[in-house]
Amino acid sequence: MHFQKKENSEKEHFKFRKKDWWKYLLAVILILIYLFPFYVIVVMSFKPITDTSSRLSLPEVFYLGNYISLFDGGMILNGIKNSLIITVASLLIEVILGSMAAYPLSRNQSKFNEKIRMIIMGVMMISPLSVLVGVYSILSGMGAISTYWGLVLVVSAFGLPMAIYLYSNFISSIPKALDEAAEIDGANHLQIFWHIILPQLKTVTVTVIILQGVGLWNEYTYSLYVMQKQEMFTITLVIKSYFSQVATDYGGAAAAACIGMLPVVIAYLFLQKYFIQGSIDSAVK
Repeated sequence: MHFQKKENSEKEHFKFRKKDWWKYLLAVILILIYLFPFYVIVVMSFKPITDTSSRLSLPEVFYLGNYISLFDGGMILNGIKNSLIITVASLLIEVILGSMAAYPLSRNQSKFNEKIRMIIMGVMMISPLSVLVGVYSILSGMGAISTYWGLVLVVSAFGLPMAIYLYSNFISSIPKALDEAAEIDGANHLQIFWHIILPQLKTVTVTVIILQGVGLWNEYTYSLYVMQKQEMFTITLVIKSYFSQVATDYGGAAAAACIGMLPVVIAYLFLQKYFIQGSIDSAVK
């Protein structure tokens, strides 16, 4: 009897999957479309400049010269270092200030806080290019051109609204009873945040780190105008300059792009479990 129920359940499950075959087909097609550019880049990175075969065909011999030439001048390593410094510094600012700002916004349901949330949402809609001239003139007057802190200041300011938004949604799901119990024991708001709220923000913090970190690592608009000295180039500017200098060497340019993608891919593979959980927990309640 139990076996028959199990068999019927499996049949019903199979019918459900069979009925939704088009969803799986659509998912496969979308994945292939998304992965296609990466396939082309990886294949081209292993082809010498003399290879005139199709960019879609695999190389007859995997050529490593493109990768070797990248490290000869040390420019790619310097770009990775600069991007790493800017990304880590900006993430620290966004995580610390974002979580601290989100705590009172999510706990105090006042009209003032509601207006602050609306302003934060509005700032998230502003394109960085629309305020480029003003930001550049301010940084130039402060002597912040071609400096780490100048670029960190700008990208952190644009990233904070998203960090506050994610933290605020997550903190709203934490029962207020924990705060009230801590207040009865004599804890102030800073102690409550530090000892009660902060330890529970691990998953959403990973979400902030991945979402914002990818954007910071791939940041190009402000890097192009702020980082004008070659020794201060980020990884995106290094790849851009490599394309312009050797426009016909697609293999070398593709190798530079592959190297630039590696840190983000590795970080995601290690943090994906927390990222998925944090994305669910940070959803709008």
